[in-house]
This record gives sequence, structure tokens and C-alpha cells, in this order.
Amino acid sequence: MAAILIIDDDKSPPIALQTALRREDNTVEIATDAEEGIIRAVGQQFDVVITALHREEVSACHRGEEKGLDVLDRLHQAKPRLPVILMTDYYGSEAMTDTIIDATKRGAYDYVTKPRSSGEMEEFAKTVREAVTYQQPPQPAELSQARVAQFGIRGKSRAIQAVLKEIGRVAAKPVTVLIRGETGTGKELVARALHDHGDRAGKPFIIVNCVAIPDSLMESELFGHEQGAFTDATARHIGRFEQADGGTIFLDEVGDISASTQAKLLRVLQDRTIQRVGSKDSFQVDVRVIAATHRDLGDEQRFRRDLYYRLNDAVIHLPPLRERKEDIPELVKYFLHQHAAELGAIGSEFAPSAMDYLQRQTWPGNVRELRNAVRKALLLARGHRIDLAIIGQVLDQTKLFPGVPTRAGESPFVRKQPLAVYVSQLLDEAERGERADVATTLTEWAEREIYGQAICLADGHQAKAAKWLGVSRPTIRQKLSYYNLRPATESGRTREVE
Repeated sequence: MAAILIIDDDKSPPIALQTALRREDNTVEIATDAEEGIIRAVGQQFDVVITALHREEVSACHRGEEKGLDVLDRLHQAKPRLPVILMTDYYGSEAMTDTIIDATKRGAYDYVTKPRSSGEMEEFAKTVREAVTYQQPPQPAELSQARVAQFGIRGKSRAIQAVLKEIGRVAAKPVTVLIRGETGTGKELVARALHDHGDRAGKPFIIVNCVAIPDSLMESELFGHEQGAFTDATARHIGRFEQADGGTIFLDEVGDISASTQAKLLRVLQDRTIQRVGSKDSFQVDVRVIAATHRDLGDEQRFRRDLYYRLNDAVIHLPPLRERKEDIPELVKYFLHQHAAELGAIGSEFAPSAMDYLQRQTWPGNVRELRNAVRKALLLARGHRIDLAIIGQVLDQTKLFPGVPTRAGESPFVRKQPLAVYVSQLLDEAERGERADVATTLTEWAEREIYGQAICLADGHQAKAAKWLGVSRPTIRQKLSYYNLRPATESGRTREVE
């Protein structure tokens, strides 16, 4: 049994919510005015406070105005350990991105949308039960004034809202963060959000694409070199860590760095000191490290365990797009707005049938692939309405990964374009600055194709497929697990690999 206060100044008091929470033997009171609610919360003993956040408050927070989360701030000043749940009926994800991060950073226990169905009500009641047993640590009242930029993190799904809350929890804390997720899920966007919501906002944010830098140059790129350190070192070079001093360095695909560079990176994380190549002197740097990978570094034998533990003070998992398909319409709308002016297609929209088709795809390239598809659709469309024929044409041109049938009943490993076309497309994207991982993408594509076709042809028998490919069973088992490959049966359904 818990004492719960609901603060909601809406014209229609949340009677249904009060009734649902009372079914669990809770005492539930309603305050229809923010000032009244704060006075009651401070003067009485409540286990949880639920405060409604309406459109105007969400918009105010998005604009960086303090009044947006004023009730939360005042409650925490008076009672720092009181769990406060923010509840909103506003679903505009662009403004919600800022609000979820800021609210979590300020110490809100949770940020949820107002329950509408019985299932959502049960989930909400569970959140309240968990909050009752939660002891909130004191939170600092002062916050960084940095505001989030338009990161492109979009969506209303629980999966992406969990990511935003995690950003809010760790952004202002002096910890290294490891961002995990498949290629194209938006790891760099999350890194930028962490930086801009932390106490280093406004300081350098340096990106290092570890895949794009050759092993022979990695140490020099990260730590710099002195003049004459090697044949082509005609002048002193300031490395990325030194450039990021006072700010943040983002190591994208950190799992690809060599063993020798891993050892030097570990030293930086332990001692906060770097040494330029060709120099005997070391000096300190004040840099926050955020790393990203699409691999499970804990299971990688070639990746140092001690470095792995240093990198993952906090871990943020980014869900693939196929696990949050309800976010696709919001993402499409954002990409349309982003590219329409550039391509002279302002006012363009997707027909409902085309949008439905997009939501039925598996998107192995994730958000990056979706963005590319939207841009191509804008190029192909002759009018402002993008119909099913256009988006079907786009996806037929770009569908190059195993496991994505082009039409019903087709084998999941059928390809519509030769490798040369795919290479050309990737290099075009690299030339435009849209990607710097062409070699890795092609290697992974080839492995997915090879192992996928082999296990499909072998009808799921790993030993048979391994013999055909000339590899060991542990190798094929590892590849099938890594690429999440499952052969299709004649019925079109999938079954587990033996």
C-alpha cells in the first residue's frame, strides 16, 4: 500500500488513473493545480508523486525555458529522495527528445506517456510499484545550460525512449560510455547528445572513425607525432586526444583498433596522459571518452579485457530499426523535411500504402538505410506524392543484404544487383561524406551472403555448410550467430539452425 499524489491541472481530472491505482490498495489524491500539488507534496508524506506535463511545458523545455520542468525542480529541492514520475499526453517526438533527456538528468524517476488502454494502465501501475520501493539519491539542482541540437534521434517507441532516458542519466556524469548497436542505428547521434547534455557542452567534440584509419597511422592520429618521428613527419602533428582536451572524443567502431593501439589507449584512460610519437615527454589531457561498436567486445578474444572494462562504465544499447518499426513514420517525416529543400521537393509526402510498405521491411541497414531510401524516393518521384510504385522501385534497387525478400515467397538470399553496383553506391556515399566504412560494410555483406547461402543450401546443417566452405564448425557457428542468420523453410517461415 502506498500514498500517491497526482498533480494534473487538466480540465478533466485523471479519475480513471486514480481508480486503477486504488485497485492495488493505494491511497491516491489528486491536485488540480501545480502550486497546490507542490504544497501538499512538501507538507504531507507521499511515496510517489505523478505530475502531468502538457504540450506547453514540453515545448517550453524544448526551447530551454526553466518553467518547463519547474514542478520537478521544486519538488526535488524540497524532497530530493521523493520519486517523481512525469506523465505526458503530448506525442511530438522532436520536443520530447529534449524533455526526456532533461527530465531524467534532473532526477525524474521516469517519463511516461499517459496510459490509454488497459495494457498501458497495467504497465503504468507496475512503474508506480517500482517507484515506491525506490530510494532516490540527492540530485544537484544546478544544470548545464547546454541545449540539445537537432540530433535526428526520433521516435515514440519504448525502446528509443529508454535510450533517451539513459542519455539523461549518464550525460552529466564523469564516466566513459560504450554505445552498442548495429551499423546504421545512430551511435554517433547518441554520442553527440551525451556531449551536448554534459558539462563539456561547447567544448571540442572530436570524432575518430577507427575503421577508416590504417593501423600504421592510428597511433599518430590519436596521440600526435613530433617532426622527424618517421619518414613523412615533416612537422609536428597534434593528435585527436590533444584536440579534444577539455571536451569529448568519440571513438567510433573502437573494436577495430590494433592490439598495440589498445595498450596505448588503456594508458590514456588510466593515467589521462598521452605521448606523441617520437617524443619522450608525456603530458596530461582532460578528455571524456565515448566509444561505439557493433560487436560484443566482451566476447572478442582480440580485444583487451582491461580496456573493455575501462570503456564500459556505462553501456547504452541502441535497438535496430526492425525492433521499433512504430518509429518509421516519424523518421520518414524527419528525413523528408531534411532532404526536401535540398532536392527541390518541399511538400512531398508518402502515400499510406507506401508508408505501410516501409514499416513491413526489416531494414538491415537500419536508420541509415531508411534515410537513404527516403532520399532516393524524393529523387525518383515526379510529383509531391511518393506512392508504392516509387518506394518499391527504390527498395528493389538498394536491397542488397541477406534475409530481406524482394517479394513474397522469394528466397531470402536472392540478389537483384551485382556486387559492382553495390560497391559503386557505397563509394558514391563515401565521396559525399555520408559514410567512411566502405571496406567493413562490403566485408560484412560478403560474409552474410556466403554464410547465409551456405546454411540455407545445407538446410540448416552446420557441419555440411562448414565442410563446403572449408571452415570449422565453431567458425560457422560464430558467423551465424554474429549475423543472426536463419535459413528459410519451404513454407517461408524460419527455423533455428541446428
